[in-house]
Amino acid sequence: MQKETLSEILNITHYYVSEIISENKTEIHLKLEKDSECNTICSGCEHIHKKGYHSCYEIIVEDLPICGRRVFLHICKETYRCDNCKKILVEKIDWIYIRCTRRYAKQVYRLTAITTNKESGWYLGIDDEVVYRIDKRMLQEEAKKKLVPIPAAIHISVDEVAYKKYHRYLTNVVDTDKKMIVWNEKGRKSEVLDKYYKGIGEENCKKIESVAMDGARTYISSTEKYAVNALIVIDRFHLMKKLNDAVDTVRKEQLKIGHKNEDEELIELTHCKQRFLLLKKKDGLTDKQKEFLTRLCKINEPIFKAMLLKESFLGIYECLTVEKANDYLTTWIENALKSELQVFKEIAKSFTDKFHYILNWFRCKISSAISEGINNKIKRLKRMAYGYKDIEYFKLKIHQHCGLLNPKLEVAT
Repeated sequence: MQKETLSEILNITHYYVSEIISENKTEIHLKLEKDSECNTICSGCEHIHKKGYHSCYEIIVEDLPICGRRVFLHICKETYRCDNCKKILVEKIDWIYIRCTRRYAKQVYRLTAITTNKESGWYLGIDDEVVYRIDKRMLQEEAKKKLVPIPAAIHISVDEVAYKKYHRYLTNVVDTDKKMIVWNEKGRKSEVLDKYYKGIGEENCKKIESVAMDGARTYISSTEKYAVNALIVIDRFHLMKKLNDAVDTVRKEQLKIGHKNEDEELIELTHCKQRFLLLKKKDGLTDKQKEFLTRLCKINEPIFKAMLLKESFLGIYECLTVEKANDYLTTWIENALKSELQVFKEIAKSFTDKFHYILNWFRCKISSAISEGINNKIKRLKRMAYGYKDIEYFKLKIHQHCGLLNPKLEVAT
């Protein structure tokens, strides 16, 4: 290719190809020089420097490929004494970005939104550590534009997700209308969620109409303190999860009794292979599975009671009014307390403490199902990368895959 053609293809303002240094089948090295209209910008105060330079040195930056060949640009960066700040500094070139062009960095940013850093590095022919540095800086720049100030929302869901072993959690706030994460922070104490409410300001806090959560006291206390007009809703997903866990606890207890008494039939019916049958809804069971559960309930009263309590609780969501739901929940709590099953007694006490938060679902049918879906995406993201050592980078990656930093949103707009 001719130098003029390459200059047109590169299309870098005030720069042109002065020399083709070398080229082969895989890469091409080009020397770039400024034209006479290019001004030198101070990297310290961004003052336009019009006089001569102090010295210069060559740097090599990578650009997007041309015809399948990697492109390396050789550029002389000037050092000079700035007339304004009186310091000797290196000139600022806007289109250069960590030893690559800004458009190349954008390509890295887009690739890492759909695959891992390692795979992106393999595709581009660069080390995954370089991908990490470019991607993190791009995400930080995008975060300043899109996440500052903190985006407010009318309906939100608050939930936590583990980012590391030994109970290390992130608190995520999801805008349920936009179906994307708007804020996250390390920890799950009330002080952590306080940061979100303080960040959006008092006026935006008053505009929040509903908050879905799992019923954690830390989140409830923080929300009641700041979002004074919001309905706090403990949605059915988390309630059913607690009930399913309780049924499984009863199964484990009965399995231990079966081993102790050497009851082969009870051991067979309460084995861990059968646990998912106990957690499935009646409507989703096959005839064979129904027959199995009927047999289990006949020989074991505690499991029969646990199943009955779990299935009967679903009836609350068929109530058409808050009053009917109130009566139904009161009756269910009474039955649970009489069940002689310790785990269900504890759940009944918990439901009593959070009685009106459960009933709020009938006033505003908000769900944290979106948060749970996002949590699954986050777990998948962490699994693909084999974990993240840099927690700040992990938080930004969550926004890239599940929030406002997703490059796909730019294409959509």
